[in-house]
Amino acid sequence: MKIQRKPEWLRKKVPQGEQAAMRGLLSELKLNTVCQQALCPNIAECFSCGQATFLILGRDCTRQCSFCNVEKGAAPLPPDSDEPRRVAEAVVRLKLSHVVVTSPTRDDLADGGAGQYAATVAAIRERSPTTAVELLVPDFCGDQQALQTVLSARPAILAHNLETVPRLYAVRQGADYRRSLCLLERAAAAAGAVPTKSGIMLGLGETEEEVLAVLQDLRGVGCSYLSIGQYLAPGKRHQPVVEYIVPERFEELRQQALEMGFRHVESSPYTRSSFHAANYQ
Repeated sequence: MKIQRKPEWLRKKVPQGEQAAMRGLLSELKLNTVCQQALCPNIAECFSCGQATFLILGRDCTRQCSFCNVEKGAAPLPPDSDEPRRVAEAVVRLKLSHVVVTSPTRDDLADGGAGQYAATVAAIRERSPTTAVELLVPDFCGDQQALQTVLSARPAILAHNLETVPRLYAVRQGADYRRSLCLLERAAAAAGAVPTKSGIMLGLGETEEEVLAVLQDLRGVGCSYLSIGQYLAPGKRHQPVVEYIVPERFEELRQQALEMGFRHVESSPYTRSSFHAANYQ
């Protein structure tokens, strides 16, 4: 397969001088971010504005997704009981009104890490009661009790990304499209349900019809919020980009998604699920 050259609209300049304060805080509190682990192209913008998506439960993922740059490990470290306190401390120091907390997939844990998510929400709420906490969770292998543990913590938004169309799920090793849809459906239908959110990447070889079918599936399970972005391979060992989607198509998809009933949609080449997260409320 011939690798395409990155088009001009994806040649983003990354300033380095304004990130030192955020990196210093993260180092001091011994916290991880998905911004750093996933090589997010928006890291400079977010860090310079005092925004970050916190990565709890360590840096090692137990799955081998071919599109993702998060580290892989069959035996990650056990949950750190002091981590929720440190995340809450960072939220307070950064004066965040909205924070996103996520994690690698932890299939090695009996609850998939659900308890650590709940503890982190509780710690943030204790220190900063007005901060809206958005959780971007894995699928918990379909464990309903784990999902209920997270929902009982009452996050402002419960997010879980479908990532791509069903035909291309080989890039999400260990994941199942229907299982992910089921998680979103259960979350949206639960007593005292919180709004749900999902995200997909374009450029892996999906067709327009497949993308629209995924959006319909998400609306069918009551998903309120949506992010659509361009897949960018973190390195040569990752899944290659099949196509670079023009910005105009992202805007067309945003309009189509809103017409389907999504409450808010972020759609652009550089959109990521946690980028401009406060806009979703």
